[in-house]
Parts: sequence; structure tokens; C-alpha cells
Amino acid sequence: MKCLLSLFAITATLHTTLLVHAAEDLTVLPPMSEEVAESGLVYQSLQKRAHDAFAKRKEVYENIKTPEDCEAYQKRMKEFFQTQIGGFPERTPLNPRVIGKLKGDGFRVENVIYESWPGHHVTANLYLPATPPPYPGVLVPCGHSHNGKASAAYQRACILLAKNGMAALCYDPIGQGERYQVLSEQPNEFFKGGSRYRPPHPQVQYYCTAEHTLMTVSAIPLGSNSARYRIWDGMRSIDYLISRPEIDASRIGCTGNSGGGTLTSYIMALDDRVQVAAPVCYSTMYRYLIDFNGPQDGEQNIFGQLAYGMDIADYTLMRAPKPTLICAGTHDSTFKIDGTWELFREAKRFYTRMGYAERVDIIEADAPHGFTIKLREGSARWMNRWLMHKENAIFEDEDQPVFTDEELQCSQSGQILLDAGERSLFEINDGLNQQLAQERAELWSSGDLGTLRDLVREVSGIKRLANIPRPESKTVGSIKRPGYKITKLILTPDHGVPLPALLFEPEAPSGKRTLYLHGEGKQVDAVPGGAIEQRVKQGEMVLAVDIRAIGETSRKNNRKIGWSHGLLGANYHEWAVAFLLGESMVKLRAEDILVATRFLSEYQSQEKPQQVELVAIGETAIPALHAAALEPELFSEIKLSRMISSWGEVVKTPETQNQLINTVHGSLKVYDLPNLMTLVGKERVKVSHPADVKAGLATRKP
Repeated sequence: MKCLLSLFAITATLHTTLLVHAAEDLTVLPPMSEEVAESGLVYQSLQKRAHDAFAKRKEVYENIKTPEDCEAYQKRMKEFFQTQIGGFPERTPLNPRVIGKLKGDGFRVENVIYESWPGHHVTANLYLPATPPPYPGVLVPCGHSHNGKASAAYQRACILLAKNGMAALCYDPIGQGERYQVLSEQPNEFFKGGSRYRPPHPQVQYYCTAEHTLMTVSAIPLGSNSARYRIWDGMRSIDYLISRPEIDASRIGCTGNSGGGTLTSYIMALDDRVQVAAPVCYSTMYRYLIDFNGPQDGEQNIFGQLAYGMDIADYTLMRAPKPTLICAGTHDSTFKIDGTWELFREAKRFYTRMGYAERVDIIEADAPHGFTIKLREGSARWMNRWLMHKENAIFEDEDQPVFTDEELQCSQSGQILLDAGERSLFEINDGLNQQLAQERAELWSSGDLGTLRDLVREVSGIKRLANIPRPESKTVGSIKRPGYKITKLILTPDHGVPLPALLFEPEAPSGKRTLYLHGEGKQVDAVPGGAIEQRVKQGEMVLAVDIRAIGETSRKNNRKIGWSHGLLGANYHEWAVAFLLGESMVKLRAEDILVATRFLSEYQSQEKPQQVELVAIGETAIPALHAAALEPELFSEIKLSRMISSWGEVVKTPETQNQLINTVHGSLKVYDLPNLMTLVGKERVKVSHPADVKAGLATRKP
């Protein structure tokens, strides 16, 4: 009987305890409005900073008055742009080959292959007029079509040019058509994440937009961007064009749609050989991207461009007064038409200041996003005017037949990466990192930790703690548990994003203080019986904080990045705007960690700050390592879990998951993650459960 009573008492106590704990609410921040919840606290904060950058750029633009002012502005912008994408390599032999030939009505096509980097090939179709040469040459970079150059719209644009006396070279941008860089061993009926679109080859897995961003993940630690490789492909394609005896090298044009409009804008800004340009369905002001759909995929975001004052309009301004036609669709849902007209007005005024107002123009088709027929005709007429010096109207045959993907194929297998000897972009990047590794080893062999710490601070951009104001703190609630209490706090640093925190205070404190950071949110290990309670019951004071884009400050469902297949994390847009402002999420989070550490160190310490143990799990680990490396005196020891071992692994791995958030632009020019442990003192750093850069890919639903 006593046993039954005891069991009943235990069961009742357990039931009561569970009810109490079930009633606990570890949420700290007040409920958000629907609008704030949709965009997120962090995005809204970064969005405001972007608007400040737009205003500063506008002031600079309005102070450009003379042709000399224009030229100085162009020079400064071009140098910045080229530096930010990592510059360009030396030209190497193209080793071109003609793979096959096709006959059309009034034109012909050659399927060609050439090398933009040694062992790294471009697949392209050269459309040639039936009339005698020489011809102007027009480069046609593709937009985000899955089958690249074989897309009907791009074929028709090229055929229209060829039938009107202009050669057109249409190539597969890297990550499209025959040049996908992330292939699976198993065949895929559909692109991963859906059953709507079939890939152009069974081993292709991801949309081109996702691939382009995976390439950017690989390139960022090297101080580069997938834009570098895509621009270089375009420049080498011009090299191929002008190597052909049929082409007049003094008459080169460029036109492309969407992602091809991006490429056209980049190439026309940086390659002086492009005499005439017509970017299609891309030209808008960055404000309209940030305020509506958010920044687009990887190559469309250049590190620090907004902070420097480089907007999308500047790609047109950089090439003035060379002829440029802005092509747009009234109903383009991505690149807003209001922003296009704002861009055009900037360009028109700039060209006018240089004395050539007539050389920039705009056409607006009453159509959605795409290289629609009116835009194809408009770009062909523009090329005809400035390259052929003709004003005749050009109309497209709406029944114009096009070739099949197989007829336009250049590679043996349908994917150039499967052909013998082909080097992927990730292999190229790994080779570049191997070169940098030798330089890093020599740099770090000096042993001058003070100088090395300054170099890390310069590359990462992380402020000294002494230069970061103390946060405002506010108590918003408390919870009592056996042996300790939890105080709900909101820490608001100078950046304005409130950081929700839980302060665990034991009834019998030992004096030890711990900052506890979990990449999935402060609440994960804050439950009764969890890892934090185990520490508190040993007398530790523990502060669990959600730093920016973690836990309560993270977006739970970003519906605008469905193209990413979940590879980039929910906070892609937060990363992108920070990147455009010249910062990394690592920097932003590291500064939050320093602010929170100082708060805990000084909390009820009678003006005698205490050292803090730092525990960081998952996404918080790399920022925590940076914080400890740059301000080691704050910390007693550092425990990191589920952290990747090296950015070198990110660089060489084609298929990574949620690693953008972990990158620092140009870091590998100075340091890798193991170097940071040297700055902390390896004896004080403990790493457990190392993470794979591909973590979760194997279990993600197809």
C-alpha cells in the first residue's frame, strides 16, 4: 500500500511539475506585427542602413556636374568594382574547337567550345549571317534559363541579329545549360525541391540560381564572387569573337536578359571593347530590390557596393557615353519598372553632362519579365543603328523555328563537367586557396599575435569592444524554478535590434559566469533538465542570448528564396544586405557576442568585471571564435560545438548547406579558422562534434 501511495505521490508531483513547466514561456520579445514578422527585425534594421547608403550616393551623384567629374566618377567606380570581385586572371590560350555546324534560313550556326581558364570550358553557339563578312559581333549572355543558350528566346534573339547582318555568340553561363557545376551521381527526374521543372540533364540537381550562389559561397572567403567567373567567361567570349576572321573587332555589342541582363551590365561596364549594349529586364535601382523581393542570387550582390555608393545604375554610368539601351517590361515582378525609369533618368542626365544625351535610351514592353519579342526587336534595332549605322525597322518572324537542345549541344555528354579533363569552378577555387595557404603559413609563422590580431580585425571588420557602446537593458519578466530564477532581458545595442536574453541566477552562486549561445535559439537548452540548468545547479550564472538572426530574431519562413532549395538558410536576405553594406553576419554576430559578454561580465560585479566562459553551438560558433580571438581577455575558456573546421572546406566543396552565414569576404587572404584559435590560445579552446559543410544534405527531403 505504501508503495502505491509513494508511486501516486511521485506521479502527482511529476504531473504538477510538467504542468508548471508547460506553462513556462521562454519568449522574451513582444509579439511582432505581421509586417515585421514577414521581413524580420534584422532585415528591417539592415534595410534602414541601405536606405541611408542610397541617400549618400544620391548626394554624390548630384554633385557630378562636368564631363571631367563624370570621368573621375567612372574611374573610381570601375576600380572599386573590379577590386571587389577579386580582379581578373591573366589571359591563357582559348584552344577553341568547332564541334558541329547547323544550317538555318538566312543564317548558320557553329557549336563551339573554348577555355576561359585552363581546363575550364565554355560551351557556345555562334550564329553567322548568310551574307558576306565582315560582321559586327554581338555577345548574348543567357539569363537564368535551365537549358542556357538553347532557350527559345535566346535562340530567336540571336537568329534575329544574324538575319540582319550581325553575328551573335550565345554562351552558357556557368551553372546553366551544359555547364552545371554541382552534379549528382544518381539521375534526377526533376530539380530537387519540386516536381514542376525537369533539369536539362539527369545529373543536374539544383536551379541555376542556387548553383550561382553555391559558387559565391565558395568564392567569398577568397575575396571573390561568382560574378568574377561569369564576367570573365563573357570577356573571354569576346576574345573568341574577335579571333574569328569574319568579325570586325571594332564593332562589338552585348545584349542579354534577366541574369543575362546582369551579365550584360557587368561586361559593358568593365570591358571597353563593348561599343553598344542593351541590358534587358535587369536595370532598376537597388532600393526596389531591397524593398520588395530582396536581393537576388549570389552573383548579383557585390561586396560593399551599397556602402561604397555603387548602385545598379552605375553599370550604365561607367560606360557613358557609349550607346546603351535600357530594355524593360512593364509587368516585371522582380526588377520593378518604377526603379527602371529612375535609373534611366539618372543615366540620361549623366550622358547629357558628357554631351551625348542621344546615346542612352529606354524601351518598355507591355509584358512581364523576359526577353519578349518587343525587347528582342528593340535590342536588334539598337545594335543595327550603332553597329551597322542603319535605321531600318527590324521585325521578328513569329513563326521562326528554333533548334533542339541536342542540336545545339557542344559537350560529349550533355554536361561539360562529365567530359574528360574538365576542371570545375570549385577546383579552380581550391587551387587558389592552396596558393593562399602558403602565404598564410608564412604570415602566421611570425608569431606576432598583436599584429596578426590587427590584420584579422581589419579583414573581418569587427569593431574593438572599446568602440562599441554599452547596450540598453530592460527586464520584461521572470520565471522561478527550484534553486534558481530566470530573468527575461532585452539587450538593445546601438544597432537597434533588440537581443532577447534569459539570465539564469542560482540561489547559491559559485562566481562562475557563462555566456551560452545556441545556433537554434536560446530556448533549446533552457528547458528544465537541459544543459543550462545543469550548469546553474552547480552555481554558474548563465546568460543565454539570441544574437542577430538567431532564435527570436530569425526569420522563420522566408518564402522569397524558394529557388535556394534550402541550401542557404532562412536568413539569406539578411546575409545579402549585410554583404552589400560591406559586412558579414559573422561580424554582426561577433559584435553582439562582445556586447553580451561585457554585460554579463559587469553584471552585479561591484565594478570588478569577471571573465566569462563562452559556450557556442552551431551557427554561433564561428562568430564566437572571432569574438574570443579579438578580445581574449574577456574569456576564461571557450567551448565550441558543431563548427566547421576550415573555410578551405567551404571553398572546395560544391554542395554546401547554410554556409553563407559563416563566411567572411577575403578572410583566406589572411587567416583561416584554426589561426583564430592561435589568437585565443589553443589551450583555452575546446571543440566538440565538428560539423560537416554538407551537414543535413543527406537527410533533406528531395
